[in-house]
Amino acid sequence: MADKQKTIKEKISISGVGLHTGKPVQLTFLPAPHNHWFKFQRIDLPGQPIIDADVDNVISTERGTSLGLLDSNGKLKDNAVVHTTEHVLAALIGMDLDNCLIQVDGPEMPIMDGSAMPFVEALQKAGVVEQDAEREYFELKENLTYECPERKIEMLAVPQETFRITVMVDYNSEVLGTQHASMYHTGEFIPEIAKCRTFVFLHELEALLQHNLIKGGDLNNAIVLVDRELPKEKIDYLKKVFHKEDVEVKGKGVLNNTKLHFYNEPARHKLLDIVGDLALVGQHLKIHILAARPGHYGNTQFAKKIKEAIKKQKKEQYIPKINLNTPALIDVREIQKILPHRHPFLLVDRIVELTPEYVVGIRNVTINDFWFPGHFPDEPVMPGVLIIEALAQTGGILALKSVPDPENYQTYFLKIDSAKFKQKVVPGDTLVMRMDLAEPIRRGICHMIGRAYVGNKLVCEADMTAQIVKVRNIQQPEKSVTV
Repeated sequence: MADKQKTIKEKISISGVGLHTGKPVQLTFLPAPHNHWFKFQRIDLPGQPIIDADVDNVISTERGTSLGLLDSNGKLKDNAVVHTTEHVLAALIGMDLDNCLIQVDGPEMPIMDGSAMPFVEALQKAGVVEQDAEREYFELKENLTYECPERKIEMLAVPQETFRITVMVDYNSEVLGTQHASMYHTGEFIPEIAKCRTFVFLHELEALLQHNLIKGGDLNNAIVLVDRELPKEKIDYLKKVFHKEDVEVKGKGVLNNTKLHFYNEPARHKLLDIVGDLALVGQHLKIHILAARPGHYGNTQFAKKIKEAIKKQKKEQYIPKINLNTPALIDVREIQKILPHRHPFLLVDRIVELTPEYVVGIRNVTINDFWFPGHFPDEPVMPGVLIIEALAQTGGILALKSVPDPENYQTYFLKIDSAKFKQKVVPGDTLVMRMDLAEPIRRGICHMIGRAYVGNKLVCEADMTAQIVKVRNIQQPEKSVTV
């Protein structure tokens, strides 16, 4: 049984401070319709702009993953940004949600305790509800790799029946050492990963403080690792910075001797970050990620590779798997009983697949076709407009098969959008044409997506809208589909 999409039952708010600005911020989770995914809304800005949680909207990965509202040229619009999104997104994935609107009244997510658990707890209070639409998973078919030698990042994705992550971190530190962490499926996220806090080395913390960053940083929202002995003046400085009466570390270890939730909490937090950053792919994954020395930059670069793989796989799923030796489902004689076209303008030789949602037709392109002597004498190429016409006729069969007496109807195409031609069609090619309904036929209006292939290569695609019209007393139909 297919999984259903999920959202929260009711809205819920959570307040805190931004890590870098130190300013108070309120975040509100709201239910969202199916196929919405996750979106951020800056309710403090004019027009309350919405920023999709999409890897193409990443504008920075410095100390967190920042998203921006970008125009068609990739330029930031209206200063609409949201910073440090990864913990919020990780909580949404860990809660097994598909759709949510996240409203914030500032540029940063609240840092809370440096983990995803406060967001998880808020979402649990809001409750979860199933929606009518089915969830779509991306299932990887072949291995996918990413490397960044400069940052020593290595990532590998392999096919898997669940969303699984294996992480290795190595910071060449006596305190941290080499750590590993694993999540075998998202059901382990809340008990094993969600409460793992962000961490920082003391020398990194000092650099951030010198640049007037982490104004919202606190010893309660990060694990501060100390890999050297601290002199008294340094401890006094940290007391002043963090407004703490007691700041201590016993030798090398964790500032204020913070008790770790797990011995490998830093590695688990890196895994948490991967969950959040890969949410920017835009759908749930069935994939095993193996990551060595990951960070937000590598995570988001790998997310872009996964998104490209999704696009490629979606395109490939429409390539008709046709055995050209299979007998016609509808041969040319039957086609002529459905369509009014005749020689030389009938451009569909046979129908090999037909369902209520799509149709697949075949056109054998030969040198004897009427257009080749003039298009072109020295380089015969099938005109793009005739490929569109062949798709239109194939779609006409899909449309007319939706009525009980197709001989009394004709289809007239009203609109063609986004037509693209990918490569030439020449004599000897077998043109395989697939037309899919983009939505159910309503009041005789039929919106279809057409794709034409030669072998496994897409040669043409277009969005088409047709109208089914009843025509009475047709003796010898001669009209062609108007394109």
